[in-house]
Amino acid sequence: MSLLEAKRLEKHYGDHVVLERLDFRVDAGEFVTLVGASGCGKTTFLKMLLGTERISRGSLTLDERPIPDEPGPDRGVVFQKYSVFPHLTVLGNVMIAEELRQSRWLGKSFGAARRHARDKAMARIREVGLSDALGKYPHELSGGMQQRLAIAQALMMRPRILLLDEPFGALDPGIRQDMHELILRLWQDQQLTIFMITHDLKEAFALGTRLWVFDKLRHDPQAPQAYGATITYDLPIAQRQPPQDLKASLAERGLKTLTQETLL
Repeated sequence: MSLLEAKRLEKHYGDHVVLERLDFRVDAGEFVTLVGASGCGKTTFLKMLLGTERISRGSLTLDERPIPDEPGPDRGVVFQKYSVFPHLTVLGNVMIAEELRQSRWLGKSFGAARRHARDKAMARIREVGLSDALGKYPHELSGGMQQRLAIAQALMMRPRILLLDEPFGALDPGIRQDMHELILRLWQDQQLTIFMITHDLKEAFALGTRLWVFDKLRHDPQAPQAYGATITYDLPIAQRQPPQDLKASLAERGLKTLTQETLL
C-alpha cells in the first residue's frame, strides 16, 4: 500500500489552472525532489500535502484516506524563509508545538507537562546540533543555525512526512553541504518521507531517491491561465548525476530557474 496517492489531481483559483492531471504513488521512506520553473505550482502542491490548500479536482489520499484539509502532526514543513518566532529562544521555539498541543489557548504548560515538553524539545535540538544555543534568540544565530532550528521545530511532533520548500536556497555553499548531510541523516534515522523543492538540479540528484519535474505540457496564447503544470518527468534516482537527455530537455523548455551551473 502506498503512503500517498493522487489521481487526476488539480488545483484551480477561479479560472486560473495552477496544477492539472497529477497522478502518482509515493511509498513511505521515499525522498522526492521537485524542480521546475518559478510559478509552476510546486509550492502550491506542497501546501496541498500540508493541508493549507484544498484540492479542486481529483483525489489525494494518505493511507488510502482523503488527506486532511488542515495541517496535522503527521506532516512537518520547513520554508526557505526562517519560520521561527523571533521573541522565543531556541528552546522556546522548539517547545512551543508541544505546549500548544497541551494548551491550545494558553500556549504554555506547567509542572510535569512542561518538563515533558522540554525533554522532547531537547531531543530534537540535539538531533540538529543546536545544544550549545539553547538560550539564544533567532537573530543571534547564523542562517544555517536558523534553518537547523526550523527543522527541529518541524520534527518536534515526529511527523511521518517532511515538506521542504527551498530550505537551503539562501545558504552559502559550505553551509548547504552541512545541511545536506543533516537532512540525509534525519531522513534515514527517522524513516521520514520527504518532499523537497529546489531550483538546483545537482542538489535534487544529490539528495533525492526520486525526481519530479513540474512543467506545462499544454499552452494557449489566448488563454494563458487555462492550463496548469503537471509532472512531466518522474525519475528514480539510481545515480547522483542527471542524465544528459533530461538536462537537454530542461534547457529546451526554458526552465531558467535551473541555472546554467546546475545544468552542466
